[in-house]
Amino acid sequence: MRRTDREIKDFKDIVAVMEKCDVCRIALNDNGYPYILPLNFGMKVEGERVELFFHGAMEGTKYELIKADNRAGFEMDCAHRLVMYNEGKSCTMEYESVIGTGHIELLSDEEKYDALCILMKHYHKEDFTIDRALMQHTQVFKLVVESITGKARKR
Repeated sequence: MRRTDREIKDFKDIVAVMEKCDVCRIALNDNGYPYILPLNFGMKVEGERVELFFHGAMEGTKYELIKADNRAGFEMDCAHRLVMYNEGKSCTMEYESVIGTGHIELLSDEEKYDALCILMKHYHKEDFTIDRALMQHTQVFKLVVESITGKARKR
């Protein structure tokens, strides 16, 4: 990281940024070009291991790309704020962000319910009853994080 003064070094602080974010962008390999998707997500943290959970339709381009190459990059950011200096003659942007890499695994029908509960917990803190009948029309997958870094620009 070029700007080490902005690096978030503590793993717990990186996770805290992730918890504030509401969208995770994943990048897949599409014949040498990145295919980027903004997705809702849930997160499971055990020790310093992170798994990100996503859902979507049962078929589509992302699944074809995952089948061909399940490696992925991801990015999420939050806490954006424009800061003006010198009576509006210069400015900067405050932010917090996390990037990383990992591999994607499609989940079995037996694993879907727990994963969807984790995903919903990220957006809806109270218990949320998931309609199990809808799960047969929902693909659920996870990104097992292999590397992760955090960065923040604050005053």
